[in-house]
Amino acid sequence: MLDEAMVALAASVGSGVVQAAGTDAWLALRNRLARLFGRGDRQQEGVQLERLDRTAAELTAAGQDGDGDGPEGNGREGTGSEERARHGAAWQARTEDLLEQLEPDERAVAAAELRALLDEAAAVARPATGGFTRNTFLGPTAIQSGDGNVQVNRFDSRP
Repeated sequence: MLDEAMVALAASVGSGVVQAAGTDAWLALRNRLARLFGRGDRQQEGVQLERLDRTAAELTAAGQDGDGDGPEGNGREGTGSEERARHGAAWQARTEDLLEQLEPDERAVAAAELRALLDEAAAVARPATGGFTRNTFLGPTAIQSGDGNVQVNRFDSRP
């Protein structure tokens, strides 16, 4: 039986798979996750790659924006969110199964690798920080905004 931290990690993996599908983070997450689940067995790694590809394809077909209007335009409400929930739960269960099969030392190593993988996927998905998105000049005043901040600079002798 897994402790709460391992169950939470498995839930994060499920969410991470769903969130990464169709993004720049997908390919790296897909390959590393399949390798981890394959546990050195090339055939099993291939099976996991197929599962991950099927997940990505089904999420794309359902419409990841959750509006219920996939490419087929079927108009079913909640299709996207239902598919995300279903695939998230499936990958959570697979991760829990994997972690339960491992000895405590192996489980700790796998958990660290899963955390690192999720951190890397999140970093790829996260927008770059520190940049300005808008500069506006009004006479002797420059207004700069970016990253949720606004800075006003005055270039005159007013106090």
